[in-house]
Amino acid sequence: MSQKLVQVDAFTNEPFKGNPAAVCIMEKEADESWMRHVAREMNLSETAFLYPIEGGYHLRWFTPVAEVDLCGHATLASAFVLFEDGHVDKKSTIKFKTRSGWLSATKEDDWIILDFPSIPPKQIDPPEGLIEALGVKPLYIGLFSKDILVEVESDEIVRSIKPDITALMKLPNPDLVITSKDLTGKASFVSRFFAPSVGIPEDPVTGSIHSTLTPYWAAKLGKDEMIAHQVSERYGILKVKLDGDRVKIGGQAVITMRADLI
Repeated sequence: MSQKLVQVDAFTNEPFKGNPAAVCIMEKEADESWMRHVAREMNLSETAFLYPIEGGYHLRWFTPVAEVDLCGHATLASAFVLFEDGHVDKKSTIKFKTRSGWLSATKEDDWIILDFPSIPPKQIDPPEGLIEALGVKPLYIGLFSKDILVEVESDEIVRSIKPDITALMKLPNPDLVITSKDLTGKASFVSRFFAPSVGIPEDPVTGSIHSTLTPYWAAKLGKDEMIAHQVSERYGILKVKLDGDRVKIGGQAVITMRADLI
């Protein structure tokens, strides 16, 4: 019996924009080696594997080279497929058991709202080699989980920056978010995310980093609800809300492909 895969563009309502993820809904837990091979074959920033358990679904995320602890766009893609293909009622809340604890997703009109932990950054001194790898002067440097957050002066810098990926790989924490206030007025803030340590030179749209960007910009801008744009070439739009020690991350999605694994 073949295993079905669905490819979804997340954090967009247009095909071929946002961030693509493959979703594999299984009847039971699969061999980890097989999941790694499938993720490598899909060659997307993440492939999500999930199967039903008591109280929800068990969910894991793999890049082509590594398993990750938290992934927003593949979680949104998973919820979208579960809702759209009738695995769960569209009025229900989906709960996911993950390496980062229990996460949840609900549907509000055309948007899916993820419930993630809030992970504020802690300010640090510039690691040796970081500023040279960026080629710009940071306004702020912080650390969250294993990643670095860098605020720069303008959204133009965020859009045009070309970090030296080879130089980043020499840092103790090579993965980083570049962000600034959106001076165009179309969003509250913009960002881009570079994750070379897990085989992703630049991730098009990254839900998980908004667990950190949301409390960071909420404190700076003095508001809990914001629109965020991730300004990669594919582009993505998110609605975010700081809710105590949780962050609500909203996005849309569209299915672009269905396939059978033999």
